Amino acid sequence: MSDTPAPPPPAPRARNFGRLLLWGGLAALLALVGFGLYRTQAGPVSSGPAPDFTLTTFDGETIRLADLKGQVVVVNFWASWCKPCEEEAATLEAGWQKYRDQGVSFLGVDYVDTEPEARAYLERFGITYPNGPDLGTRISQALRIRGVPETYFVDRQGTIVRVKIGPIEMSELQSILDPLVKP
Repeated sequence: MSDTPAPPPPAPRARNFGRLLLWGGLAALLALVGFGLYRTQAGPVSSGPAPDFTLTTFDGETIRLADLKGQVVVVNFWASWCKPCEEEAATLEAGWQKYRDQGVSFLGVDYVDTEPEARAYLERFGITYPNGPDLGTRISQALRIRGVPETYFVDRQGTIVRVKIGPIEMSELQSILDPLVKP
């Protein structure tokens, strides 16, 4: 037997603080999970002011959405592994060629992809408008996208006026952009 006395039991105050800390941490975790579930269920941002973001293109150019205010902006989320994205690639490039001199900017946001495959996709489809990766999925989280392809239309005041989920066809692209570019 040892001659050292057993340590005294923790004071009631210390035990209560530990419990309070444990329950507080659990409540914070549940609140965080609940907020995440709410955002997921809320669906994409489909109207109102467009969340500002910065896209660094594959060519190293930095484009901030807020700097494009005064222009109509088409923001397209795509990925090289996405078959429906291939269906709309030619349409988006043709739209860019048609509307770029009318105050319309196109931005391609590459979602959960690798750079070599993304660059090969852009080359294969001859895409010339600015494109860059969604590093850390910050842009897709800000707009709460659900998948690819998704296309957001932002008017000259910086307001999201339309969202297209799935591949877009030229007739639909024109029906959205024509009213937005009218003076």
